[in-house]
Amino acid sequence: MWGRMASCGGLAIRLPHVLILSCTGLAIAAPPAISEDSLRGHVSFLASDALEGRATPSRGQEIAAEYIAAQFRRAGLEPVGNDGYFQSATFEEAIKSVKNTGGARARLDAASQHGGKIRNVVGLLRGSDPVLRDTYVILSAHYDHVGLADKGDDQIYNGANDDASGTASVIEIAAALAAQPTRPKRSILFVAFFGEEIGLVGSQYYAKHPVVPLEKTIADVNLEQVGRTDATNGDMTGTASFTGFDYSDLTKPFVREGQAMGIRVYKDDKGSDQYFTQSDNLPLAEAGVPAETLCVAFDYPDYHRVGDEWPKLNYKNMAAVDSMVAQGLLDLASDAPAPVWNADVAKTKPYRDAADKLHEGR
Repeated sequence: MWGRMASCGGLAIRLPHVLILSCTGLAIAAPPAISEDSLRGHVSFLASDALEGRATPSRGQEIAAEYIAAQFRRAGLEPVGNDGYFQSATFEEAIKSVKNTGGARARLDAASQHGGKIRNVVGLLRGSDPVLRDTYVILSAHYDHVGLADKGDDQIYNGANDDASGTASVIEIAAALAAQPTRPKRSILFVAFFGEEIGLVGSQYYAKHPVVPLEKTIADVNLEQVGRTDATNGDMTGTASFTGFDYSDLTKPFVREGQAMGIRVYKDDKGSDQYFTQSDNLPLAEAGVPAETLCVAFDYPDYHRVGDEWPKLNYKNMAAVDSMVAQGLLDLASDAPAPVWNADVAKTKPYRDAADKLHEGR
């Protein structure tokens, strides 16, 4: 386990990722740290010009899906989709899952011209406890972006921070946790959603067709925009925030682990509530699952512009934040009580009602 204490002659040193016994000077094998270079590699591919902005649907998005599946395969995650590592949907299936079809129908109409096959990418790290392994924590991000501009010298919306950064983080955290000698007690499902940019379509589809039971899913931690620290309201290095920060107690393990690792996990008074309904956590929350989105910069230069390219991300900070997220996930995937919605916040009533319905008869 990360950060476990041990002693030799009564003296030990605890570091975030390495345990050193001072009497010998030897380092005990520790979980692999999140790799700054690996994150840079993942983002530079996913946000490359070759993928042409990963629109839903597009050839670039299909390549991105294959890349994510390959990384899940490499990490040894269990394929749990209806098509290996893919949860595939046709145009007709996807559109039936969307509550507000106005904004989503024209990309989805294009999908129907390509056969309609649209894919979430899913991989499972099976838990170790004979009972708790049948309960689940989700780590998610969306891998699509907005595609190509109609004109201009640079027509590619690369979407490096939005949300190749979140997708790369899901990949890297999955690999790091899968490499641990001891599995967490609960199972962790890693998901990359399609179609966020056209109306949360992939996450809406997942909520209607979950690959693991929603009533057994205790939390969804969704990642958005975790790479850029040059926010429009200042330097966000060493920080992370959640949407709906006080909507549930999902944030508590991340606040605690952030304090231990030098990451300030805080409530952004302007962005916390405003952005709760604008990312892929929402369909899971509407189904009753405590679900919130973690980000570093709510707004930044080049947001939804062609200039959002991979060299602009702060990979050192991204690796530190991802390490904190990984440890927080392990906390959630332990035998600790499952997160619950906060009844003292009036805005959570529809999510509390959904949770009550989800767990009726238990």
